[in-house]
Amino acid sequence: MQRVADARTIKAYGAVTTVARQLNLDPRLVQKWVTKATAPPAPQPGRPAADSWEAYLPTGLLHCTFCHQPMEQAELHDSMRGYQCQAGCRPRPLDAAHIADTVGRAILRHTPRIIPAGSTPTPPHLAAIHAHRVFARITIGATFTDITLTWRSTPRPVADRLEAERAQRVATARNLALSDPLRARQLLHDSLAGVDPATAPAHPLHAEAAALLADLLSRLGHPSDAIAWTTYAHDSTVRLHGPTHPRSLHALHLHAAVHRQAGHHQRAYHLYRQLAEHLATTDGPHTHQTLAIHATTALILHDLGHCQAARTLLADTITTHRREHPDHPATGRMTQHLTRIWNDCATKGHHHDDT
Repeated sequence: MQRVADARTIKAYGAVTTVARQLNLDPRLVQKWVTKATAPPAPQPGRPAADSWEAYLPTGLLHCTFCHQPMEQAELHDSMRGYQCQAGCRPRPLDAAHIADTVGRAILRHTPRIIPAGSTPTPPHLAAIHAHRVFARITIGATFTDITLTWRSTPRPVADRLEAERAQRVATARNLALSDPLRARQLLHDSLAGVDPATAPAHPLHAEAAALLADLLSRLGHPSDAIAWTTYAHDSTVRLHGPTHPRSLHALHLHAAVHRQAGHHQRAYHLYRQLAEHLATTDGPHTHQTLAIHATTALILHDLGHCQAARTLLADTITTHRREHPDHPATGRMTQHLTRIWNDCATKGHHHDDT
Protein backbone atom coordinates (compact mmCIF):
# COMPACT_ATOMS: atom_id res chain seq x y z
CA MET A 1 0.00 0.00 0.00
CA GLN A 2 2.87 2.36 0.77
CA ARG A 3 4.47 1.70 -2.61
CA VAL A 4 1.19 2.56 -4.36
CA ALA A 5 0.95 5.77 -2.33
CA ASP A 6 4.55 6.66 -3.20
CA ALA A 7 3.93 5.97 -6.90
CA ARG A 8 0.88 8.22 -6.90
CA THR A 9 2.95 11.13 -5.64
CA ILE A 10 5.00 10.90 -8.84
CA LYS A 11 2.14 10.42 -11.31
CA ALA A 12 -1.58 10.13 -10.77
CA TYR A 13 -2.27 7.25 -13.15
CA GLY A 14 -1.14 3.64 -13.30
CA ALA A 15 0.23 3.39 -9.75
CA VAL A 16 -1.60 0.16 -8.96
CA THR A 17 -0.49 -1.48 -12.23
CA THR A 18 3.12 -0.35 -11.75
CA VAL A 19 3.38 -1.76 -8.22
CA ALA A 20 1.57 -4.98 -9.21
CA ARG A 21 4.08 -5.62 -12.00
CA GLN A 22 7.02 -4.84 -9.70
CA LEU A 23 5.76 -7.38 -7.15
CA ASN A 24 4.50 -9.89 -9.75
CA LEU A 25 0.91 -9.61 -8.45
CA ASP A 26 -2.49 -9.44 -10.12
CA PRO A 27 -3.41 -5.73 -10.51
CA ARG A 28 -6.98 -6.51 -9.53
CA LEU A 29 -5.80 -7.99 -6.24
CA VAL A 30 -3.64 -4.95 -5.52
CA GLN A 31 -6.58 -2.67 -6.38
CA LYS A 32 -8.73 -4.61 -3.92
CA TRP A 33 -6.13 -4.08 -1.19
CA VAL A 34 -5.85 -0.39 -1.99
CA THR A 35 -9.63 0.04 -1.88
CA LYS A 36 -9.81 -1.70 1.48
CA ALA A 37 -6.90 0.30 2.86
CA THR A 38 -8.45 3.63 1.86
CA ALA A 39 -11.87 2.83 3.38
CA PRO A 40 -13.00 5.05 6.29
CA PRO A 41 -11.21 4.08 9.54
CA ALA A 42 -13.01 2.21 12.30
CA PRO A 43 -14.17 4.21 15.32
CA GLN A 44 -11.55 4.87 17.98
CA PRO A 45 -11.81 2.52 20.99
CA GLY A 46 -13.79 4.09 23.79
CA ARG A 47 -15.22 6.80 21.56
CA PRO A 48 -18.85 6.84 20.35
CA ALA A 49 -19.23 5.92 16.69
CA ALA A 50 -20.57 9.30 15.57
CA ASP A 51 -19.54 11.13 12.42
CA SER A 52 -18.55 14.73 13.02
CA TRP A 53 -21.63 16.08 11.28
CA GLU A 54 -23.88 13.93 13.49
CA ALA A 55 -22.28 14.90 16.78
CA TYR A 56 -23.74 18.37 17.35
CA LEU A 57 -26.98 18.94 19.24
CA PRO A 58 -29.53 21.48 17.97
CA THR A 59 -28.24 25.04 18.37
CA GLY A 60 -28.94 26.82 21.67
CA LEU A 61 -29.91 23.70 23.63
CA LEU A 62 -26.64 23.08 25.51
CA HIS A 63 -25.67 25.41 28.39
CA CYS A 64 -22.68 25.63 30.76
CA THR A 65 -23.34 25.04 34.46
CA PHE A 66 -20.59 27.52 35.41
CA CYS A 67 -21.21 30.63 33.27
CA HIS A 68 -24.88 29.78 32.50
CA GLN A 69 -24.30 30.70 28.84
CA PRO A 70 -25.07 28.63 25.73
CA MET A 71 -22.13 26.51 24.64
CA GLU A 72 -20.93 27.02 21.07
CA GLN A 73 -19.50 24.63 18.52
CA ALA A 74 -15.70 24.35 18.49
CA GLU A 75 -13.00 22.36 16.70
CA LEU A 76 -10.88 20.03 18.83
CA HIS A 77 -7.15 19.56 18.24
CA ASP A 78 -7.74 16.21 16.46
CA SER A 79 -10.23 17.73 13.95
CA MET A 80 -13.18 16.30 15.88
CA ARG A 81 -16.13 18.40 17.00
CA GLY A 82 -16.62 19.86 20.46
CA TYR A 83 -18.31 22.53 22.59
CA GLN A 84 -16.82 25.58 24.31
CA CYS A 85 -18.48 28.36 26.28
CA GLN A 86 -17.32 31.86 27.22
CA ALA A 87 -13.60 32.66 27.14
CA GLY A 88 -11.92 31.82 30.44
CA CYS A 89 -14.80 29.66 31.71
CA ARG A 90 -13.38 26.18 31.12
CA PRO A 91 -9.85 25.17 30.09
CA ARG A 92 -10.72 23.01 27.06
CA PRO A 93 -13.70 22.15 24.87
CA LEU A 94 -15.80 19.05 25.54
CA ASP A 95 -16.10 16.29 22.96
CA ALA A 96 -19.43 16.66 21.13
CA ALA A 97 -19.61 12.94 20.25
CA HIS A 98 -19.53 11.91 23.91
CA ILE A 99 -22.24 14.43 24.78
CA ALA A 100 -24.44 13.29 21.89
CA ASP A 101 -23.96 9.67 22.96
CA THR A 102 -25.02 10.40 26.55
CA VAL A 103 -28.04 12.47 25.51
CA GLY A 104 -29.08 9.95 22.87
CA ARG A 105 -28.99 7.07 25.35
CA ALA A 106 -31.30 9.03 27.68
CA ILE A 107 -33.76 9.58 24.82
CA LEU A 108 -33.70 5.92 23.81
CA ARG A 109 -34.20 4.86 27.43
CA HIS A 110 -37.07 7.18 28.35
CA THR A 111 -38.77 8.45 25.15
CA PRO A 112 -37.94 6.01 22.32
CA ARG A 113 -41.36 6.61 20.75
CA ILE A 114 -40.26 9.99 19.34
CA ILE A 115 -37.68 8.31 17.08
CA PRO A 116 -38.99 7.59 13.56
CA ALA A 117 -39.29 3.88 12.91
CA GLY A 118 -36.38 2.37 10.98
CA SER A 119 -35.23 -1.02 9.81
CA THR A 120 -32.32 -1.08 12.28
CA PRO A 121 -31.94 0.02 15.93
CA THR A 122 -31.28 3.74 16.21
CA PRO A 123 -27.75 4.53 17.47
CA PRO A 124 -27.54 7.07 20.34
CA HIS A 125 -25.90 9.83 18.25
CA LEU A 126 -28.84 9.78 15.80
CA ALA A 127 -31.38 9.74 18.64
CA ALA A 128 -29.68 12.89 20.01
CA ILE A 129 -30.73 14.75 16.87
CA HIS A 130 -34.24 14.84 18.36
CA ALA A 131 -33.06 16.31 21.68
CA HIS A 132 -34.84 19.64 21.12
CA ARG A 133 -38.18 17.80 20.95
CA VAL A 134 -37.96 16.35 24.48
CA PHE A 135 -35.52 18.67 26.31
CA ALA A 136 -36.05 22.32 27.10
CA ARG A 137 -32.45 22.68 28.27
CA ILE A 138 -29.31 20.57 28.70
CA THR A 139 -26.81 21.80 31.28
CA ILE A 140 -23.31 20.32 31.35
CA GLY A 141 -20.68 20.49 34.07
CA ALA A 142 -16.99 19.72 34.06
CA THR A 143 -17.25 16.47 32.06
CA PHE A 144 -19.56 14.99 29.44
CA THR A 145 -21.09 12.68 32.10
CA ASP A 146 -22.03 15.60 34.38
CA ILE A 147 -25.26 16.46 32.56
CA THR A 148 -28.58 17.84 33.82
CA LEU A 149 -31.54 17.24 31.52
CA THR A 150 -34.57 19.54 31.72
CA TRP A 151 -37.43 17.65 30.09
CA ARG A 152 -40.37 19.22 28.29
CA SER A 153 -43.81 18.47 29.69
CA THR A 154 -44.84 17.09 26.29
CA PRO A 155 -42.59 16.25 23.32
CA ARG A 156 -42.51 18.83 20.54
CA PRO A 157 -44.07 17.33 17.40
CA VAL A 158 -42.28 17.18 14.09
CA ALA A 159 -44.21 19.88 12.24
CA ASP A 160 -44.23 21.23 8.72
CA ARG A 161 -42.13 24.10 10.05
CA LEU A 162 -39.20 21.71 10.40
CA GLU A 163 -39.45 20.77 6.74
CA ALA A 164 -39.67 24.44 5.80
CA GLU A 165 -36.49 25.13 7.77
CA ARG A 166 -34.74 22.22 6.08
CA ALA A 167 -35.77 23.50 2.66
CA GLN A 168 -34.47 26.98 3.49
CA ARG A 169 -31.11 25.57 4.60
CA VAL A 170 -30.80 23.55 1.41
CA ALA A 171 -31.63 26.57 -0.74
CA THR A 172 -29.10 28.74 1.11
CA ALA A 173 -26.44 26.03 0.89
CA ARG A 174 -27.02 25.73 -2.86
CA ASN A 175 -26.32 29.45 -3.26
CA LEU A 176 -23.23 29.31 -1.01
CA ALA A 177 -21.72 26.14 -2.50
CA LEU A 178 -19.11 28.01 -4.56
CA SER A 179 -18.51 31.14 -2.50
CA ASP A 180 -18.50 29.61 1.01
CA PRO A 181 -18.36 25.80 0.79
CA LEU A 182 -17.67 25.27 4.51
CA ARG A 183 -20.75 27.23 5.52
CA ALA A 184 -22.78 25.41 2.88
CA ARG A 185 -21.56 22.07 4.22
CA GLN A 186 -22.70 22.95 7.74
CA LEU A 187 -26.12 24.03 6.50
CA LEU A 188 -26.53 20.76 4.64
CA HIS A 189 -25.45 18.81 7.75
CA ASP A 190 -28.15 20.67 9.68
CA SER A 191 -30.78 20.02 7.01
CA LEU A 192 -29.97 16.29 7.11
CA ALA A 193 -30.01 16.07 10.91
CA GLY A 194 -31.65 12.80 11.93
CA VAL A 195 -31.48 11.32 8.42
CA ASP A 196 -29.57 8.03 8.34
CA PRO A 197 -28.55 7.49 4.70
CA ALA A 198 -28.42 3.73 5.22
CA THR A 199 -32.07 3.38 6.29
CA ALA A 200 -33.91 6.63 5.43
CA PRO A 201 -36.86 6.37 3.01
CA ALA A 202 -36.82 8.19 -0.31
CA HIS A 203 -37.50 11.90 0.14
CA PRO A 204 -37.04 14.60 -2.53
CA LEU A 205 -35.64 17.28 -0.20
CA HIS A 206 -33.31 14.87 1.56
CA ALA A 207 -32.12 13.47 -1.77
CA GLU A 208 -31.27 16.96 -3.03
CA ALA A 209 -29.47 17.86 0.19
CA ALA A 210 -27.56 14.56 0.13
CA ALA A 211 -26.40 15.15 -3.45
CA LEU A 212 -25.28 18.70 -2.65
CA LEU A 213 -23.47 17.54 0.48
CA ALA A 214 -21.74 14.69 -1.34
CA ASP A 215 -20.57 17.08 -4.06
CA LEU A 216 -19.20 19.48 -1.46
CA LEU A 217 -17.43 16.73 0.47
CA SER A 218 -15.88 15.49 -2.75
CA ARG A 219 -14.65 18.96 -3.74
CA LEU A 220 -13.29 19.50 -0.22
CA GLY A 221 -11.22 16.32 -0.53
CA HIS A 222 -13.37 13.89 1.52
CA PRO A 223 -14.76 11.43 -1.05
CA SER A 224 -15.00 8.53 1.41
CA ASP A 225 -17.33 10.61 3.60
CA ALA A 226 -19.46 11.40 0.53
CA ILE A 227 -20.11 7.81 -0.58
CA ALA A 228 -22.98 7.13 1.86
CA TRP A 229 -24.73 10.32 0.76
CA THR A 230 -24.29 9.68 -2.97
CA THR A 231 -25.65 6.18 -2.47
CA TYR A 232 -28.72 7.54 -0.72
CA ALA A 233 -29.20 10.38 -3.24
CA HIS A 234 -29.08 8.00 -6.20
CA ASP A 235 -31.28 5.31 -4.67
CA SER A 236 -33.79 7.91 -3.49
CA THR A 237 -34.08 9.72 -6.84
CA VAL A 238 -34.46 6.42 -8.69
CA ARG A 239 -37.34 5.44 -6.40
CA LEU A 240 -38.95 8.86 -6.79
CA HIS A 241 -38.40 9.52 -10.51
CA GLY A 242 -37.14 6.35 -12.21
CA PRO A 243 -33.61 5.43 -13.36
CA THR A 244 -33.49 7.62 -16.48
CA HIS A 245 -34.86 10.86 -15.02
CA PRO A 246 -32.34 13.75 -15.31
CA ARG A 247 -32.07 13.99 -11.52
CA SER A 248 -31.39 10.25 -11.26
CA LEU A 249 -28.72 10.47 -13.98
CA HIS A 250 -27.10 13.43 -12.22
CA ALA A 251 -27.06 11.49 -8.92
CA LEU A 252 -25.61 8.42 -10.67
CA HIS A 253 -22.87 10.53 -12.27
CA LEU A 254 -21.98 12.03 -8.89
CA HIS A 255 -22.01 8.57 -7.29
CA ALA A 256 -19.61 7.23 -9.91
CA ALA A 257 -17.29 10.25 -9.67
CA VAL A 258 -17.07 10.03 -5.88
CA HIS A 259 -16.16 6.33 -6.01
CA ARG A 260 -13.49 7.11 -8.58
CA GLN A 261 -12.05 9.91 -6.45
CA ALA A 262 -12.00 7.58 -3.44
CA GLY A 263 -9.95 5.06 -5.44
CA HIS A 264 -12.77 2.51 -5.81
CA HIS A 265 -12.06 2.05 -9.51
CA GLN A 266 -13.89 -1.24 -9.99
CA ARG A 267 -17.09 0.14 -8.50
CA ALA A 268 -16.68 3.39 -10.45
CA TYR A 269 -16.22 1.44 -13.70
CA HIS A 270 -19.55 -0.37 -13.30
CA LEU A 271 -21.36 2.85 -12.34
CA TYR A 272 -19.99 4.71 -15.38
CA ARG A 273 -20.98 1.82 -17.63
CA GLN A 274 -24.51 1.99 -16.21
CA LEU A 275 -24.58 5.77 -16.74
CA ALA A 276 -23.42 5.41 -20.35
CA GLU A 277 -26.19 2.89 -21.08
CA HIS A 278 -28.85 5.21 -19.65
CA LEU A 279 -27.50 8.22 -21.56
CA ALA A 280 -27.37 6.27 -24.81
CA THR A 281 -31.07 5.52 -24.35
CA THR A 282 -32.21 8.99 -23.25
CA ASP A 283 -29.84 11.35 -25.12
CA GLY A 284 -28.47 9.13 -27.86
CA PRO A 285 -25.25 7.13 -28.28
CA HIS A 286 -23.34 9.93 -30.04
CA THR A 287 -24.13 12.95 -27.86
CA HIS A 288 -21.23 14.76 -26.27
CA GLN A 289 -22.27 13.74 -22.76
CA THR A 290 -22.52 10.04 -23.65
CA LEU A 291 -19.13 10.06 -25.37
CA ALA A 292 -17.57 11.96 -22.46
CA ILE A 293 -18.71 9.18 -20.10
CA HIS A 294 -17.14 6.60 -22.46
CA ALA A 295 -13.87 8.54 -22.32
CA THR A 296 -13.94 8.59 -18.51
CA THR A 297 -14.67 4.86 -18.49
CA ALA A 298 -11.53 4.34 -20.60
CA LEU A 299 -9.44 6.23 -18.06
CA ILE A 300 -10.79 4.02 -15.27
CA LEU A 301 -9.91 0.93 -17.29
CA HIS A 302 -6.36 2.25 -17.42
CA ASP A 303 -6.40 2.81 -13.65
CA LEU A 304 -7.44 -0.83 -13.27
CA GLY A 305 -4.49 -1.97 -15.36
CA HIS A 306 -6.39 -2.78 -18.57
CA CYS A 307 -4.39 -0.38 -20.71
CA GLN A 308 -5.04 -2.06 -24.08
CA ALA A 309 -8.81 -2.04 -23.54
CA ALA A 310 -8.56 1.56 -22.34
CA ARG A 311 -6.67 2.65 -25.45
CA THR A 312 -9.14 0.91 -27.77
CA LEU A 313 -12.21 2.42 -26.10
CA LEU A 314 -10.69 5.89 -25.93
CA ALA A 315 -9.51 5.82 -29.56
CA ASP A 316 -12.97 4.75 -30.77
CA THR A 317 -14.56 7.45 -28.63
CA ILE A 318 -12.25 10.11 -30.07
CA THR A 319 -13.06 9.04 -33.63
CA THR A 320 -16.81 9.24 -32.99
CA HIS A 321 -16.55 12.51 -31.08
CA ARG A 322 -14.48 14.17 -33.81
CA ARG A 323 -17.02 13.05 -36.44
CA GLU A 324 -20.17 14.01 -34.49
CA HIS A 325 -18.84 17.15 -32.78
CA PRO A 326 -16.16 18.73 -35.00
CA ASP A 327 -14.01 21.43 -33.40
CA HIS A 328 -15.28 20.59 -29.91
CA PRO A 329 -12.46 21.21 -27.37
CA ALA A 330 -13.18 17.93 -25.56
CA THR A 331 -11.70 16.01 -28.51
CA GLY A 332 -8.32 17.57 -27.81
CA ARG A 333 -8.50 16.66 -24.13
CA MET A 334 -9.40 13.06 -24.96
CA THR A 335 -6.45 12.92 -27.36
CA GLN A 336 -4.11 14.15 -24.63
CA HIS A 337 -5.33 11.38 -22.34
CA LEU A 338 -4.78 8.80 -25.07
CA THR A 339 -1.24 10.09 -25.63
CA ARG A 340 -0.55 9.84 -21.92
CA ILE A 341 -1.73 6.22 -21.86
CA TRP A 342 0.45 5.39 -24.90
CA ASN A 343 3.45 7.01 -23.22
CA ASP A 344 2.74 5.10 -20.02
CA CYS A 345 2.72 1.81 -21.93
CA ALA A 346 5.93 2.73 -23.73
CA THR A 347 7.63 3.64 -20.45
CA LYS A 348 6.67 0.30 -18.93
CA GLY A 349 7.70 -1.65 -22.04
CA HIS A 350 4.28 -3.08 -22.79
CA HIS A 351 3.82 -5.01 -26.02
CA HIS A 352 0.15 -5.11 -27.07
CA ASP A 353 -1.43 -6.65 -30.14
CA ASP A 354 -2.62 -3.24 -31.39
CA THR A 355 0.78 -1.56 -31.18
